[in-house]
Amino acid sequence: MVSDAEKYKNEDELQREKVTAKNALESYCFNIKSTVEDEKLKDKISDADKKVILDKCGDTIKWLDANQLAEKEEFEHKQKELEGICNPIITKLYQATGGMPGGAGMPGGMPGGMPGGAGAPGAPGAGGNAAGGPTIEEVD
Repeated sequence: MVSDAEKYKNEDELQREKVTAKNALESYCFNIKSTVEDEKLKDKISDADKKVILDKCGDTIKWLDANQLAEKEEFEHKQKELEGICNPIITKLYQATGGMPGGAGMPGGMPGGMPGGAGAPGAPGAGGNAAGGPTIEEVD
């Protein structure tokens, strides 16, 4: 029994990594979609940018449905591709709004982080808070 466990340990780890990569891609798609469809942001994002993100997320979700057995690298490649399209638009959105109101939309920040290390206000490493006031470190 122990020998069987050792025998399948590497196989199990590869499968776990594959499922994690698939779930990360799927989660990223749905989080991005919910962010751009947020009522509070509808005036802050152009229809063209919103369409680009929604179309790409829709295409990625269709790809996921058709490629359930894809390899970890394929899921990671798709996520990088999606991030390459979405991150500049989301960064522009964050810069235009001064951050998400109340940190809504993506708790803990963007999956995978924002380019340049920026994230949702209040997220670790974001360096600010939703109210725009000084942080404890700045007051001390």
